[in-house]
Amino acid sequence: MILEICANSVESAIAAQQGGADRIELCTNLAEGGTTPSYGQIKWCVENLQLEVWPLIRPRGGDFLYSDAEFETILGDISYCKQIGCNGVVTGLLNTNGTINEERCAKIIAVASPMPVAFHRAFDMSNDLSVALETVIKLGFVRVLSSGGKENAFVGANELAKLVVQANNRIEIMPGAGVNADNLIEIAKTTSAKNFHTTAKSVVKSKMKFKNEASKMGLENADEFSYEQTDTLKVKVLKEILNIL
Repeated sequence: MILEICANSVESAIAAQQGGADRIELCTNLAEGGTTPSYGQIKWCVENLQLEVWPLIRPRGGDFLYSDAEFETILGDISYCKQIGCNGVVTGLLNTNGTINEERCAKIIAVASPMPVAFHRAFDMSNDLSVALETVIKLGFVRVLSSGGKENAFVGANELAKLVVQANNRIEIMPGAGVNADNLIEIAKTTSAKNFHTTAKSVVKSKMKFKNEASKMGLENADEFSYEQTDTLKVKVLKEILNIL
């Protein structure tokens, strides 16, 4: 049983390791579903952590239909990750009609090789999960992160179970989105999956003593003096649950 933590910062990555996670999907910008972290963050994690580091390669939030310029940045980021020794990368692209972009994904696999590539939740936005699964298997992806096409993995557990059967050990199906200590056992038993993905995050209060409440860095109603970070204790609890399954 493998626990992957979606780590949105270097500190989250450290917390994931301290909690006993097996792997991190390193990203930033969780509010938009995650985007590519900085080169400095990737390099630090590769050089200082013992768990597997798989950066998310997603140039922006929103859909998974990318311009030529965006695709060039995706390939550049993947080349960098390969160069510095990442264990793998996580990405995904779609066509306008909701099918997997086979041409560009094949290019990604070629550029990354021999570094493995996982397909992220762009999979859930495809127009037919069963067809999409066969496509990503054919292309050579090693893992698919999915909520079964639903709002979260608990709601989509039955669909995920079907995908696990269809995959038949040709690729890993990894439930993700809304996975927590309260539903992990049921998701695991329903799906028969072996890999699980979650942020295991909590809100951290700023240690700033001076706080300018009048100025805003982000959204109008956002709290500028708190942020989300992976919680070591939550990771430990999730790993303990997996260890007894």
